[in-house]
Amino acid sequence: MARKITLPLTEELAKTLHAGESVLVTGTIYTSRDAGHKRMCEALARGEKLPFDPADATIYYVGPTPAKPGQVIGSAGPTTSGRMDAYAPTMMSVGARGMIGKGARLPEVVEAMKKYSGVYFGAIGGAGALLAKCIKEAELIAYEDLGAEALRRLYVEDMPLVVIIDREGKNLYDEGKAAYLASQK
Repeated sequence: MARKITLPLTEELAKTLHAGESVLVTGTIYTSRDAGHKRMCEALARGEKLPFDPADATIYYVGPTPAKPGQVIGSAGPTTSGRMDAYAPTMMSVGARGMIGKGARLPEVVEAMKKYSGVYFGAIGGAGALLAKCIKEAELIAYEDLGAEALRRLYVEDMPLVVIIDREGKNLYDEGKAAYLASQK
């Protein structure tokens, strides 16, 4: 049974989340992919503020399709998280704590997660239309010129996710692989 959690992803909440745990997330999240992350990190390097407050924020690595009439957003499936690995430690250093995507993360990202109490959630790839049903509000807040990669603020209700890597660095991908290999002996 999935555990219901409400964002923002505070350090206290992050401490209670464990790799392998299924969660239903409600609250505000932000969207960004590699082009948006690059732009945000360049702004930070220039000493500029981000277009949103990153403190305890969760960023969904998604480039949603345009909304059809009557919809809040189009299909909103996760993109490969590794494309944000170069930027994730910087984003965590300014307060962003949660990341939603798919796929493995580099050791540098896991180390930053341990340092800043970050949590990496996995969303099911190929289920973008179903995930979009959890998105109740969507607002473009910056980088409109990036199209699908623009920065958006979303309000989600009961978005089904799995904790892939917790704040201690425990990694469901590693644990799952080890369990499988052990079962083959």
